[in-house]
Amino acid sequence: MLKEKLLLVDGFNLLSRGYFATAYNKSEEDLTKTSDGIYTNALRVFFQKLFNLIDQHDISHLAIAWDVKREETSRRVKYDFYKASRNALPEPLIQQYETLTRVLEAIGITQLVVPPYEADDVIGTLSTKWSNDTDNHCLIYSNDKDLLQLLDKQTTQIIAQKRQETLYTIDHFQTEYGIDSSQWIDVKALLGDASDNIPGCPGVGAKSALPLIQQYLNVEQLFEQLDGLDPKFNRYKKKLTDGKESVFISKELATIERDISLFDTFDLNELKLEVEHHMVEEAMKGLELRIKYKGKQVG
Repeated sequence: MLKEKLLLVDGFNLLSRGYFATAYNKSEEDLTKTSDGIYTNALRVFFQKLFNLIDQHDISHLAIAWDVKREETSRRVKYDFYKASRNALPEPLIQQYETLTRVLEAIGITQLVVPPYEADDVIGTLSTKWSNDTDNHCLIYSNDKDLLQLLDKQTTQIIAQKRQETLYTIDHFQTEYGIDSSQWIDVKALLGDASDNIPGCPGVGAKSALPLIQQYLNVEQLFEQLDGLDPKFNRYKKKLTDGKESVFISKELATIERDISLFDTFDLNELKLEVEHHMVEEAMKGLELRIKYKGKQVG
């Protein structure tokens, strides 16, 4: 009997990457649509990738995690600058999100939206629960490196880069960075993240953030030992002193929630993948897409 395997997909990460990859240098009029005018350029990428992942990795359990609206997240409510610089989404992308969520529901694929949390928090809670409650493997599909903090012996992240995908394990992470995955939060606290408006510590960049955490283990110990800071880091002492408040706010923002109370009594078998072939066939026909599913063309 095959061991069970959970796949957690950062839904908007996959959908938006599919959209921008196929919309590059095109006007909205040039994007693929159905004969009824429903945009499908990102849907094609999403469904083909999702079905490929299910087949390639013998997935038994699956959930697509979606964000709540940006202004409704717990982080944004507390810190109004968080993700404030993000641009408005293109209308064809919004339309395809709405189409996608309807179709996924129709074919029986579990989708999770848990206000006021972000998709990362849902993924963090479910991957942790899976690791704690089973001895089986969990795969996270996302290019978001914030999720590296979730890696453990059972949890691997699938990262797409330059037309190939890497199954990035905890061993890969520890070899590359020389720290544990939980310490990634502390590196991010110092580095910040411009795409999310997380400030980090001004003046502390990639060349210094990782070595500081390798030596001091976390930002709490770093600041406790700031007076006796290793001389090789002296040039950062004033920057760290001035940026202390910013660092701790950044750590709070970068920390993925792993214990959403809603899932305390959640039965992981609710994520069991039970999709009937004829439902997929019907859905893809409706979208006028030809997609490969379980080795056969559907649509």
